[in-house]
Amino acid sequence: MQDCSGIILAGGLGRRMGGVDKGLQMLHGRPMIEHVLDRLRPQVAEIVINANQNLDRYAALGHRVVSDAIGGFAGPLAGLHAGLQAVTSALAVTVPCDSPFLPPDLVERLHARLGSNDLAVAKTGAQAHPVFALVRQSVAGNLETFLASGGRKIDAWYAALKVVEVNFDDEADAFRNINTLEELGRA
Repeated sequence: MQDCSGIILAGGLGRRMGGVDKGLQMLHGRPMIEHVLDRLRPQVAEIVINANQNLDRYAALGHRVVSDAIGGFAGPLAGLHAGLQAVTSALAVTVPCDSPFLPPDLVERLHARLGSNDLAVAKTGAQAHPVFALVRQSVAGNLETFLASGGRKIDAWYAALKVVEVNFDDEADAFRNINTLEELGRA
């Protein structure tokens, strides 16, 4: 989509994986983020990578890299905030660096349901996947205010917005993320 940017969230500490940078962990001979890029690239006009460590390695992938403006590894909302400051499109889709199987039609399906809402979020069964979302760039100010007030929980921020959940039950495995070395080995 020409009016949509992609934001890959790779700014975490990888605590459940022993403190390693998850996006750079090898899966089938390539860093996980390369698998994410392969899936996301055809769906968006540009990609921004949010990372707080290994910036040179992420930049070598050929996309703009932005770090959190809020210190202390404040979570995915801080990554979304940094990404929204960097994108040039009116819409941005967020995906995590540790979900290499994301749907090839993610943006299309989220966009089809966005309507007049502030964001559309993927859902399988009763489980929402808040880091897989299509977000209007216009919510950046609202997010900045939320973060400045100490807010960090995605659900709490979403509660103040117009949100639509989009069913992806037919692609439930696509949202599997890899959080541990054991999960990486199984993948």
